[in-house]
Amino acid sequence: MNEAPIFPKTYDLLRWLVPATLKYPREHRYALALRTQQAAFDFNELIVQARKTRSRRDLLVQADTKLEQVRLYLRLALDLNLLTIRQYEHVSREVSGVGALLGDWMKRTGGAAPNAP
Repeated sequence: MNEAPIFPKTYDLLRWLVPATLKYPREHRYALALRTQQAAFDFNELIVQARKTRSRRDLLVQADTKLEQVRLYLRLALDLNLLTIRQYEHVSREVSGVGALLGDWMKRTGGAAPNAP
């Protein structure tokens, strides 16, 4: 079975993100780490749901919102020195790759591209 590339890319993102956020200091682990993980897991759940339905547009827009939250939380983690610049650059490339795949999917399904006015 040919799987859309967004699914393994999202899995790779989650596989990196969970252990990285668990290394946050305790005072950030339960707020920022948990929110980052939850937004990423919510994103994954939304794209899986979108794959299983014909009415994808709303789910993909919600997924785009969750991915934007992940970006924000990662930027905050960098600013709070919870991630090194190298870690941030790596995860930013991963998130951007997933975002590009999501944007392509949204265009193919007739939805607005992410960050479109």
